[in-house]
Amino acid sequence: MAITNPMKKRIQALKNEFDSIKKGKESLLIMIDEAEVPESVYNSNAIENSTLTLKETEKILLEMEVSRDLNVREVFEAKNLARVMAYIRTKSQEKEIDKELMLLLHQMLIGSIDDSIAGRFREQYEYVRIGTHIAPAPEHVQLMLDVALQEYSKELDEYSLDKIARFHLEFETIHPFNDGNGRIGRVLINYQLLRLGLVPIIIRDKEKAQYYESFGMYRDKKNTKIMEKVISLALTESLHKRIAYLKGGKIVTLSEYAKDHEKSAPALFNAARRQNIPAFREKGVWKIEEGFKYKS
Repeated sequence: MAITNPMKKRIQALKNEFDSIKKGKESLLIMIDEAEVPESVYNSNAIENSTLTLKETEKILLEMEVSRDLNVREVFEAKNLARVMAYIRTKSQEKEIDKELMLLLHQMLIGSIDDSIAGRFREQYEYVRIGTHIAPAPEHVQLMLDVALQEYSKELDEYSLDKIARFHLEFETIHPFNDGNGRIGRVLINYQLLRLGLVPIIIRDKEKAQYYESFGMYRDKKNTKIMEKVISLALTESLHKRIAYLKGGKIVTLSEYAKDHEKSAPALFNAARRQNIPAFREKGVWKIEEGFKYKS
């Protein structure tokens, strides 16, 4: 099921606006991307049940002291994932995704954590289970990845979010690695978006239930609608954030906006979640440009 035309037109309009105002402000965009890394790392690891908080993740990445004893593996996971995210920001325009890239990213992610499985696909007798789903046998992994990559690259255009959604669902269904599949899969989404001239997204731990539901829907019915919605809303939010900063207006919390403009806070937050207003989250707090004219 393809991304709906209204959503495609909405994203296209936002991208056109983004492209028209970003010239000469590349340094600001780099700052936004870099400032977003701890939040992106925290959410991706939290989806995999990491116990690190956002504040702890920030401190780890800034090499600051943390107040409690931390799981050493989780510290490495945070640092390694941040390194992978930095890498794709600079390398995404060099080539399309392929198995070689997947292996490199996996080596960067799992290296120093478990070198016996880092940078390689599952091999004979290495089976994995995700909930009730048993991933395909190791001997099928590489051929299935080849097919998924071929399908993704066919008739690729600037707004192929449906293809990105389908590829992510297929990648996670294959589960080609012994560990790190979810985090690598989400990194690949951003690699694909950046190659299309779009912006990185954050799939948030608070929305994990819907995210996981999309996998069941795909495995049972080959339906990609839920994942398309997850990616589309996240992309819309990411574009709203960058456009707000590029415009240079004052940014306030959505709660402050509701109070100052005497608007219904529940209605605003509902509109924000649906991305019917140009609101975005930073460290879990909804924000918006103060000058936005809300029509209830």
